[in-house]
Amino acid sequence: MPQHAMGDKHFLSLPKHLFTGASSATDSGCDTPPSSRASPASLRSAHSPLDSSSQPLFEPQAEKRSSQTAREVQYMSAGPKDTLCGWRGFTPKGLQVFNTPKGFLFFLCAASFLQGMTVNGFINTVITSIEQRFDLHSYQSGLIASSYDIAACLCLTFVSYFGGNGHKPRWLGWGVLVLGIGSLVFALPHFTAGHYEVEMDEGVGTGACLANRSHVECMDSGLSSYRLVFMLGQLLHGVGATPLYTLGVTYLDENVKSNYSPIYIAIFYTAAILGPAAGYLIGGAMLNIYTEVSQRTDLTTDSPLWVGAWWIGFVGAGITAFLIAVPILGYPRQLPGSQRYVVMRATETQKLKDHSHKTVSNPAFGKTVRDLPLSIWLLLRNPTFILLCLAGATEATLIAGMSTFGPKFFEAQFSLSASEAATLFGYLVVPAGGGGTLLGGFLVNRFKLRGSGIIRFCLFCTLTSLLAFFVFLTHCPNMPMAGVTTSYVGSPLPEGHLDLKAACNAIYCCQAEHYSPLCGSDGIMYYSPCYAGCPAGAETGPGGQKMYRGCSCVLEKVPSGLGNATAGKCTSTCQRKPLLLALVFVVIIFTFLSSIPALTATLRCVCDQQRSFALGIQWIVVRTLGSIPGPIAFGWVIDKACLLWQEQCGHQGSCFVYQNEAMSRYMLVAGLTFKVLGFLFFVTAYFLYKSPSASADGLETSLPSQSSASDNPTEQLQSNV
Repeated sequence: MPQHAMGDKHFLSLPKHLFTGASSATDSGCDTPPSSRASPASLRSAHSPLDSSSQPLFEPQAEKRSSQTAREVQYMSAGPKDTLCGWRGFTPKGLQVFNTPKGFLFFLCAASFLQGMTVNGFINTVITSIEQRFDLHSYQSGLIASSYDIAACLCLTFVSYFGGNGHKPRWLGWGVLVLGIGSLVFALPHFTAGHYEVEMDEGVGTGACLANRSHVECMDSGLSSYRLVFMLGQLLHGVGATPLYTLGVTYLDENVKSNYSPIYIAIFYTAAILGPAAGYLIGGAMLNIYTEVSQRTDLTTDSPLWVGAWWIGFVGAGITAFLIAVPILGYPRQLPGSQRYVVMRATETQKLKDHSHKTVSNPAFGKTVRDLPLSIWLLLRNPTFILLCLAGATEATLIAGMSTFGPKFFEAQFSLSASEAATLFGYLVVPAGGGGTLLGGFLVNRFKLRGSGIIRFCLFCTLTSLLAFFVFLTHCPNMPMAGVTTSYVGSPLPEGHLDLKAACNAIYCCQAEHYSPLCGSDGIMYYSPCYAGCPAGAETGPGGQKMYRGCSCVLEKVPSGLGNATAGKCTSTCQRKPLLLALVFVVIIFTFLSSIPALTATLRCVCDQQRSFALGIQWIVVRTLGSIPGPIAFGWVIDKACLLWQEQCGHQGSCFVYQNEAMSRYMLVAGLTFKVLGFLFFVTAYFLYKSPSASADGLETSLPSQSSASDNPTEQLQSNV
């Protein structure tokens, strides 16, 4: 049976008797559940006094409905008591002001903001401090970070399947509570591990050799076992955040008009992206406070032994989570007036090939675990859904890899400190990621994109970011470092050849474990004050930096005989920095620009009753194929560009110095690989969505125009069905 393609048309006005019996059931596609068909005794006006969900955030000017049409459309809605906001029998009238999509969106944004700030902000900011405080290796801290996604993958099927057919606000509220408990557990080692005590190493740069130093440094303190507590906290974070991006999205989509849904979802995801920005700022500020806030120390923030107050943010996040969870738990299963959008959403849903809608439309379907295999099978037989999941996985790989190693790339290319690189990357990601996410949802609403039009928009965004990725063909040259990239007499060293010893530092007993770079007045970086031949006793310069005078290795190249050196890296004079920053901004904004349209396309290509479960399956695919292996893949290729490795007790530690040209080349190869895969997945999804074999009758369903609806409503309904 042919079906009419649609734009963003007004809903059809129908006589009341068309919704009075089972005869109105459609024969194709994902049918409207029987509960959405009203009997004559249960009909109530679509314009209920409680219907606040019809008020959009952005009202299109073309959206005007005649009063006659508004009076004719009738739907069954939940009873007044079922749509009141409150906790069990406590439903005061004052709370009903917040019982709207905008009110729920506010609390949901607060929850997603908190989750992003904690998991993607605080964790990434304090991971180095945790390694220093609890003697953790890099692979152990990486496992801590991955525990979040592991827990989410394990819980997504259960939460999205049963939560999608349950009371979504309660699932969301309890999830936020678990998220808060996870934050408190993550901060627990600070209170149980005892005080942080360090011994100042006064022998650095003085030539003193401690015979037993290596033995002392390699002793196991037992603090590394706290990694299990950190992993438990991250597992709870993953469990608590699981409902947010599955049930939260579908609850918003169910309670607003379909053409306003992208705006609401975009605002929700924008809050989740702004959260990490706040996490970087707040977490960075807390790291300037000594971890033992009640004690005084002679350490400064420039010291490699400094550990900041990493735990304060997690304690605050745990308390805040409890305050956010309480109002979310008070929301009803459905917001007032939301039932009127059930039929409207069903008409926009792409029809499946077989007549499995009869099974999905059964009110009892999805209530028990016995229906789980059939639910998965129905989704696996939807090729458009599968391809959108794979495209999302490729984008998630890039986002996870870039967010993890983007600061490290800037640090190496522009010769910045870790804090400066993280701040610069944060300033780039906040407007690009947040603005791209919000703009993507707005554009879908503004141009009334539907079905294949949304996927075509995703294709454009992916192609643009793919072309911008060629920025990694360029790079900034390495700053010369004596003994690593250049010899002490100025001649270049072969790649991978390390020669830190020279005649100018032979009188000192220098140790390679003490990496503390400094910039000499000759414009060359040195491994440490000891390897630069600097005597003990640094002065404080005008900018608060440590200054060393009379460094023997610098004196050989400076005719003036000053031989000064300043702690820290030499300032980069790379002329390509503006170009790199501009095109990286383009890559980020167009990657995020397609996120909400792709999510909207996913919601429109599955049956109404499977939306929560479909998002859960999609998140499993995205995390399993994207978020979890993404940082590992990018970390592996970036490590290939390492010039100087840290040595810890005979084992290879982290990388100190990277070869900038090789790093850019490896980033280009990895980025283009995933971008091309994503583009191919979107192209295939686009043609399958438009293909006659991809849907029940070959075309997307649509609603007729308002003008044709006024001629013969019964005939128009039959032509659509």
